[in-house]
Amino acid sequence: MSAMADRIMKRVRGKGRGWVFTPKHFIDLGTRGSVDMALSRLAQAGSIRRIGRGLYDYPRLHPKLGTLSPDANRIADALSIQTGDKLAPSGAAATNYLGLSTQVPAKASYATSGRTRTRKAAGRSVTLRHSRAPVLDQASDTGNSVLQALAHLGKQNIDDDIIRSFARRIDDRDMKVLAQGRPLMSGWMGDVILKIEAARNG
Repeated sequence: MSAMADRIMKRVRGKGRGWVFTPKHFIDLGTRGSVDMALSRLAQAGSIRRIGRGLYDYPRLHPKLGTLSPDANRIADALSIQTGDKLAPSGAAATNYLGLSTQVPAKASYATSGRTRTRKAAGRSVTLRHSRAPVLDQASDTGNSVLQALAHLGKQNIDDDIIRSFARRIDDRDMKVLAQGRPLMSGWMGDVILKIEAARNG
């Protein structure tokens, strides 16, 4: 095994089984060409698994089921690194995450600052949909979920109960990030953020 492959595998093992990654995760180790070559050899040797174009994982192993499929969230995180697009929970997933809906989305779907597309990886389909709401860099999943839930529910469906529910879920840090992000939002969404802030202070 080459020195590059050794360094890559050291990082992969450090992340643990189930990690999904791209060549960009190792670009600090050397040239893109040398990273690509090392990943290709590691995949051929069975040390890692190639699960899609420019996507690899360190697969989880089950004593009876064998090699398991990668987690959709980890695929999405790797796609975000690969493309540079920001990701957040989809609108349906966000409303479920925030306790506004008991419906769990049947398919893995994420809001993205990039274009809408579907990627397949190791038998899984992950859909990235261009978001009507901004995906804020500094916001946590909870903070970005609030924006995606607002876009999903629509202006007409936001009432005081929902505003109070949002106010209970977000912390001071996310409130600050959401308030600072108001210029990136549609007018009505920015107004709702002010109401959430008022509800937290009330």
